[in-house]
Amino acid sequence: MKKNQIQLLIMFIFSIGLISCSSSKKDIVVAEFENQKVSLEEFENVYAKNNGGYEAAKADSLAKKKNFLDLYVNFKMKIHDARKRGVDQLPDVVGEFTDYKSKIGVSYLLEKTLVDPNIKELYEKRKEELRVSHIMFRPDTAGEEGAFQRAKTVLDSIKMGKSFEEMAKNYSQDFYSAPNGGDIFYITAGEIIPSFEDACYALKKGEIYPEPVKTQFGYHLIKVTDRKPRTPEIRASHILIQLKPESTSEDSAKALELITAIKDKVKLGEDFNELAKELSDDEGSKSTGGDLGYFTRRMMVQPFDEAAHNLKIGEVSDIVVTPFGYHLIKLVDRKPIKTLDEEKEVLKGIYQRIKYNEDHKNLVDSLKKAFNYYLNPEIFDLVEQYADTTEVGEKYWSSDLKKKIGNSVVFTYAEEVMSLDSVMAHAEGLPDYVNRKINKALFEALVNKLAETAVLQKSVDYLPLKYPQFSELMEEYKNGILIFKLQEEEVWNKIEVNEEKLKAHYDATKEKYQWPDRVEYAEIFVKTDSLAQEIYLKNKNGEEFDTLASQYTERPGYKEKHGHHGIKAVLDNQLSMKADQLKEGQVAEPIAHTNGFSIVKLIKKYPAGQKTFEEALPEVSGSLQELESKRLEKEYLDFLRSNYKPEINYDKLEKAFAE
Repeated sequence: MKKNQIQLLIMFIFSIGLISCSSSKKDIVVAEFENQKVSLEEFENVYAKNNGGYEAAKADSLAKKKNFLDLYVNFKMKIHDARKRGVDQLPDVVGEFTDYKSKIGVSYLLEKTLVDPNIKELYEKRKEELRVSHIMFRPDTAGEEGAFQRAKTVLDSIKMGKSFEEMAKNYSQDFYSAPNGGDIFYITAGEIIPSFEDACYALKKGEIYPEPVKTQFGYHLIKVTDRKPRTPEIRASHILIQLKPESTSEDSAKALELITAIKDKVKLGEDFNELAKELSDDEGSKSTGGDLGYFTRRMMVQPFDEAAHNLKIGEVSDIVVTPFGYHLIKLVDRKPIKTLDEEKEVLKGIYQRIKYNEDHKNLVDSLKKAFNYYLNPEIFDLVEQYADTTEVGEKYWSSDLKKKIGNSVVFTYAEEVMSLDSVMAHAEGLPDYVNRKINKALFEALVNKLAETAVLQKSVDYLPLKYPQFSELMEEYKNGILIFKLQEEEVWNKIEVNEEKLKAHYDATKEKYQWPDRVEYAEIFVKTDSLAQEIYLKNKNGEEFDTLASQYTERPGYKEKHGHHGIKAVLDNQLSMKADQLKEGQVAEPIAHTNGFSIVKLIKKYPAGQKTFEEALPEVSGSLQELESKRLEKEYLDFLRSNYKPEINYDKLEKAFAE
């Protein structure tokens, strides 16, 4: 297949749209150098992206915009300089960029093609809940075809006027829902088999799906009996008068009489929560006034669920009967639907669990078709014939398998050929395959994996056709590599730091390197106050602090150090502040500290003062390198300005972000 044909097919798969843009701000030049121009439109896009979005950028001062433009022009000159030098053509730069593009590109493709559109669709569906009935036909001795024919016959009868509910009672093989006319209560997207879900959401209230729907359980006739806005979670309280399985009719009558009396009290204005505390038989909720917390649809038994979801906030239900007894239910709160951003990770998890694998396979199949994928039908038998005891990895390259069919074609795609040698070379980078004996099953799995990877990575080349943002993302990454290389060449590799320079820098800036007041102290830490007091008394009676610390302290890693914390700034923590209150050698009484008790001993005080050159060396080195870095950066920017002579039109910035 020719390259332009492949492009046309990929464009068809990705459904490419047209992108329009404003031309007026494209024509306004805010800066230029050596035939490179920065338009007002480009400036606005970059500025908004780096400063909190369009509206925030609109409110910024002109001075801030001018400063940003200076920085952006410096950045653009660096990129231009790097390309003129051929930095973008260096093998390590090309290799790093290609590797990044391949890895990120496949993830980007799957996210944009599969994940994003599907979770948006799922989000919209989940704004509604549907009450559904079905008639199920399981495969019989005649297999799936028999189940399908029986489903068609019953569906034809319903279309001729038979009652769906009666037919469900008579013919459905879902023996749980059949007695209820096929009713399976309320469902929402993401909770059921995709084919069943799609059929349900295609129907209006009262409609029956026009064809039997296939799932792994058989064939279904589907009817939607209700559609309404979904409440993700509700909060309710209840009062329960319990009925035990062994209850008599007399017990039931007494329970009904009691719940009726409670209902009357609620109607007369008595507090529902107080009545629940006093009279409810639900031991788990009565102490909190009957509060059941938040719950979702189908978490409670159906009569309770239905009654609770039909209430308004603050409303109390009529008497509800469940297998547990008689209830009065009060609705306390309804949670609203969250935004797409808030729900994104949850939706992604749902989609990946129930539908992603199938969609992923369909995408790969469509790309194989687009890239004219061809699999050599003889290769698996040939591999099995010559593989013998050959393993994936080093042993392959000296095997009979390689010698006899190493050059054989395994598969082709987009005018590229993958030979057996190529497959084995790729396999060496896959831990699941290395050093495993090659057989037909292993080889088939390996080829499927590599073919999938190949067509997905190839499709990355066509991503910009549908997603210009991907090109921008790749451009940003490549620019980042170029800037890093330039900084390395023009700044970091030119920094020279030796002892003479360090001492000179120390002498010039020594006032910066000061010690605060410090203390050297030791501590014995234990979990209980009684043990701490006991240890303190032992020390007071003459036992060595170091010995007691190595025996008793429970702070990890401090027994072997005899409790010594070293030298710390006085304000470093509670222990160092306590030590500062002591005289050298003095031990303080136990204090409460970090879920236990600490006994602190001051070893020595170190007053604030000047650091020596040796003490300040790490800071001096860092400071000098920063100074040198700034100097070299300035020299490089001066070179760029001198060479490329940028012209910056600050006056044009007044039009930035204007409507």
